Amino acid sequence: MVFDSTVRRELARGFAATLVVILTIVITMLLIRTVGQAAKGQIAPQDVVLLLGYVTLGYLPLMLALSLFVAIVVTLGRMYRDSEMVIWFASGVPLTRFVRPVLRASWPPLLVVVGLVLVAWPWSNRHIAELRERYAQRSDLSRVTPGVFQSSSDGSRVFFVERHGDAGGDARNVFVLAREGDVESVTSARQGRLETAGDTRWLVLASGQRNDVDAASGERTLARFEDYRLVADERVAARAGAQAPRARPSAELLGSAGAPERAELAWRLGLALGATNLALLGIGLSAAHPRRATNWNLLFALLSFIVYYNLINVSQAWIAGGRVGMGASLLALHGTALALALALIAWRDHATVWRLLPRRRAG
Repeated sequence: MVFDSTVRRELARGFAATLVVILTIVITMLLIRTVGQAAKGQIAPQDVVLLLGYVTLGYLPLMLALSLFVAIVVTLGRMYRDSEMVIWFASGVPLTRFVRPVLRASWPPLLVVVGLVLVAWPWSNRHIAELRERYAQRSDLSRVTPGVFQSSSDGSRVFFVERHGDAGGDARNVFVLAREGDVESVTSARQGRLETAGDTRWLVLASGQRNDVDAASGERTLARFEDYRLVADERVAARAGAQAPRARPSAELLGSAGAPERAELAWRLGLALGATNLALLGIGLSAAHPRRATNWNLLFALLSFIVYYNLINVSQAWIAGGRVGMGASLLALHGTALALALALIAWRDHATVWRLLPRRRAG
C-alpha cells in the first residue's frame, strides 16, 4: 500500500540520519573521556581504542532507542507541518492507522536493541572489567608513563619515573613526593617496582634517600636506604571471579534470586520494553501545528525520553534495595507507559476527527 510504504521510507531515512548524528556526538564524548582516563593512568594507553569500542557497544542500545524515538517524532512532525497529515486525515486515515507502519519500520532496530542489551551489554562490561583489572594488577611500573607526574588516588602522593629499565619489571630513577599532615617527604631512588599484597599495592624502592620536612617546626630529616617500601594504592581491582551483575550473562541473572541480579535483569528488560513504548509514544508526541515554526514537540519528546529512562534507573535501584519486586516494577512502569502512549494516540485521533467534522452554522 502507498500509505505504508511512504511512512516506512520516511522513517528509515530519518532513523539513519539521526543515528549518524547521535553516534558522532556520543563517540566523541566517549573518546574524550577515555583519553582522559588513559592520561590519568587508569587504563593502558594502547587499550584506548579497544576500550572505546567496548564502551560504545554498551551504549549502542540506548543510542538506537533514542534515534528511533527522535526519528518518529521528527518525521511525523514534518508531515504535520507540511500539511501531509491533513491530507491523510481528510482521506479517512486516522492517527491510529500510523501504528502499523511505524511498528513495521521499527522492529529491526528494536530487535537489535533486545539482542544488544541482553547479550552485548554484559559481554562488553565483562571485557572492560578485564582490561581495567589486567592493567591495575600489573606488578611493574610500566603502566606509569615515563616523564609524566602521576598522583595517587587520594592525591597525597605524586610519582615520577624518568625511564623504564631494560629488563625485568623495574623502573629507573623514581621520584615520590608525599604529604602527611604538616610533614612533606621527598623520596628518590635508582630503581623501583610495584608489588601487590592483599588489597594494597606497594612501591618498593632500592638505593635511594628520603628527605622529610616538618612545616610546623621546620625540622629536616635525611635518611638513606637500600630497600624501602611505601603504599602506592590501597584500592585493588576486583578479581574476575567476582563479577558485577552488569557483567554477568542474562541467562545467569534469570536463574539468580539475588536482589542486585534481579535489578540488573529488570534494567535490561526495561530498556527493551522502553524502546517499544517510546516508538508508540512518539506517534502521539509528533503532533505539530502547521502554522507554528517552533518545534516544541521535539523538546517535549526529549524530556519524555529523559524522564522515562531515569525512571528505569530508579526502578532498578528500588529492586536492588528490596523495596519492590521485579515483576511489579516492570508491570507498573512499562504498563503505565504503554497505556499513556495508547491514550495519547487515541486522544490525538479523537481531537483530529472533531476538527475535520463540518461545524453547524448558527440559526
